[in-house]
Amino acid sequence: MGDIMITACQLEIYIYDSNCLKDKRRILKSIIDKLKNKYNISIAETYYNEKWNRSVITLAAVSNSNYHLEKTITNVLKTFENDSRIEVLKKEIFRY
Repeated sequence: MGDIMITACQLEIYIYDSNCLKDKRRILKSIIDKLKNKYNISIAETYYNEKWNRSVITLAAVSNSNYHLEKTITNVLKTFENDSRIEVLKKEIFRY
């Protein structure tokens, strides 16, 4: 069997366009669905579930290529950073 590499990332975000939990869930669903479909990653909200303007998003990608993982994570982070509805407050990347 070949090598398996895993990269996980945790992002704390502030959501500008959210005035209630319904707004927050709509915005997050839009972002999460887009990223799942485009990059084939696992992604979910993992903290601040009941706060209407903050969230922690955790994502993970698995590959046998470090290059592919780095490219995927870089593109996912760019998507978050370029979305005007949110601000990334903190990010942590874990490589296994």
